[in-house]
Amino acid sequence: MEKHTVSVASLPLDENTIPNSQIRKVDLLPDPGSRLDAMEMKEKPLSDSSIPYRDLTNAATKKESIGRLIDKLDVETNLRYQKTVEDTYCNVYSYDYCYFSKVYLPTVWWTPESLEKVLQGQEVEPVFEQTVDRIYSSAIHDWFLEWGVSFGWERMFSVDEMQTKVNANGGIGIICAKRRQRGLSGHIVPVVPETDLHKAYRENGVVVYPLQSQAGKLNYNYFAEIRKDWWTDELYSSYVFYYHE
Repeated sequence: MEKHTVSVASLPLDENTIPNSQIRKVDLLPDPGSRLDAMEMKEKPLSDSSIPYRDLTNAATKKESIGRLIDKLDVETNLRYQKTVEDTYCNVYSYDYCYFSKVYLPTVWWTPESLEKVLQGQEVEPVFEQTVDRIYSSAIHDWFLEWGVSFGWERMFSVDEMQTKVNANGGIGIICAKRRQRGLSGHIVPVVPETDLHKAYRENGVVVYPLQSQAGKLNYNYFAEIRKDWWTDELYSSYVFYYHE
């Protein structure tokens, strides 16, 4: 059997470990045009009452409802997440996954001017392409380091640790990698609870490739070994692991 190094998160930038009480999340309002069967309005939350939210009652209900959410979003077939000539949509899928899991991850974020006002305590209305704009995976990598702690995200330092917590608690895991070449897409992927049918890949009982769900050049409802430790690819300058209850 080929041997693999257990992945430990890189240390690319200084991590802010103190929550900032002034920062505010940004969610635009759901729009009827934001649908699983449409390519439009990806910056807005899905407007679909049939999509299940994560049931926070206990660990078992969290994991069961996450399974139903993955089935419903069905990243492999729904039009919203299919790649185009211009782009792929890992950030859109990760946002939707977190939104319905009742955890905050941005798909739009404050412009620099708006952020300054927010941090001064001013009220700023989120207006798309005016006070807020889309945020992509490389920038989300930096967002985690700067703002993740303010929204309840906990830094993890191994995929084994993260998979263990996701399995035990029905929490939300994220791997986010920053592209080395500025202006090109990074990647962001949820780490999801293992099921009877879908497992992480382990060696000697240690998770080497966690169970994940992604949109990208190829879309997978569940995968582990098929993409190996993709986050260590030389395309990326750094990566982070984060977890949220």
